[in-house]
Amino acid sequence: MEIMRKAPRKKAGKLAVKAATYAFYLIGAVVMLLPFFWMISTAVKPEREIFTVPIRWMPSQFDVSSFQRAFEVVPLARYMLNTFLLAFLKMIGEVFVSALVAYGFARFTFKGKNALFMILLATMMMPYEVTMISTFIMWSAVGLADGYAPLVIPAYFGSAAFIFFLRMYFSTYPKGLEEAMVIDGAGYLRVFYKLFLPLGKPALITIGLWSFVGTWNDLLGQLIYISNPHQYTVQLGLASFRSLTGQTLWGPLMAASFVALIPVILILLFAQRFFVEGIKMAGIKG
Repeated sequence: MEIMRKAPRKKAGKLAVKAATYAFYLIGAVVMLLPFFWMISTAVKPEREIFTVPIRWMPSQFDVSSFQRAFEVVPLARYMLNTFLLAFLKMIGEVFVSALVAYGFARFTFKGKNALFMILLATMMMPYEVTMISTFIMWSAVGLADGYAPLVIPAYFGSAAFIFFLRMYFSTYPKGLEEAMVIDGAGYLRVFYKLFLPLGKPALITIGLWSFVGTWNDLLGQLIYISNPHQYTVQLGLASFRSLTGQTLWGPLMAASFVALIPVILILLFAQRFFVEGIKMAGIKG
């Protein structure tokens, strides 16, 4: 009888813990989404209602003129196209080169392999702010400190974080598959191209997303190296909003910020399945 009484209590306790967990997640989600909701609300409010106290979360009337003014103040379409170009060029380099280097670390044995990999990991511990001055001096010395080159060229040397991620992903692939291809006469680059890239599609899409979103949201690096307004990216355009207008136009600024977020949201929604699969498989394999 005692066991029968404890069973419902145990079940009720599990349900209570589960309900509390979901409530915690829900509250956290609401807190995280409040700034996003305020941004959208501000973009469609009449200007007089933006800073009313108490906060008016829903406008009395929807005013979409802020979106039109945002495109008039800054050439937002040009800036988004520039950002797409920069993000695409960086993404191609970081994904392909990082995959190639990770393939070497995961499948080959050579002298000093572990030491090189530890040095590679050590570079991840150094913040960008520590090296940005010396890096800028280096690019200035070769005459490439103004433009996209300092942002794109390093991508074609790989990313330490992406190499580490892909090495874990590649390291537990069955060796029988590649050995069969080698016996049939395939070279190691052909094995990489025909076997590892297709099998690693979820992981490659995952780091591609990280690379794209990182470039899209990067302000500091682009602020250092891009001075030509015709080459401005979305983040530079938003940052220069006040200097272009002489004042902070909150409605158009929030409208421009929302438009700048749309490509990232669409890409993440489209590639969500691959992203989750890549993270899950890397966790299992690692």
